[in-house]
Amino acid sequence: MGTNPKISESSAPPSKWVRRFLPLIRPGGLVLDLAAGSGRHSGLLRDGGFAVRAVDRDVSALLSLAGPHCEVRQIDLEGGTAWPLGNGYDGIVVTNYLHRPLLRAIGRALAPGGILIYETFALGNERFGRPQSPAFLLRPGELLDAFAMLTVIAFEQGEVTTPRPAVIQRIAATAGPLCWLP
Repeated sequence: MGTNPKISESSAPPSKWVRRFLPLIRPGGLVLDLAAGSGRHSGLLRDGGFAVRAVDRDVSALLSLAGPHCEVRQIDLEGGTAWPLGNGYDGIVVTNYLHRPLLRAIGRALAPGGILIYETFALGNERFGRPQSPAFLLRPGELLDAFAMLTVIAFEQGEVTTPRPAVIQRIAATAGPLCWLP
């Protein structure tokens, strides 16, 4: 499938979608920031009092966040090995990243009551720039299908104009019953 071209996030603020659903994660809980990139969400999570596991193939931008409340792990998530990150997460955050073989494992890695916050690009985004390959663009409703084992809190798909024009798909879901909405 090749390497997923992550969009440069070095100066991007945390996602509004992530900020919106962050309050649903158990205070002080363990949160996985998968394909953490520049650490824009890892820093937000750490500063919010969570225990963070920030994972990426290139951790150079994450090293400044490492410490007692932020574990940084360098892992090639697309290396073809079994899910290397364990389970029991109170929250999992994934943005601007898609590697389909991981989707089911992500859902299974949540602790009971854990919250998944996922946002990435969808078909149609090729009109606006990277990513353009269908390998890295979600099909309509694909996150709903991939996380059918979870209870959906919110789901959106379509065109956005901020932080830049794109076609996206995003989901917030829980490994438990419906909960209050932020």
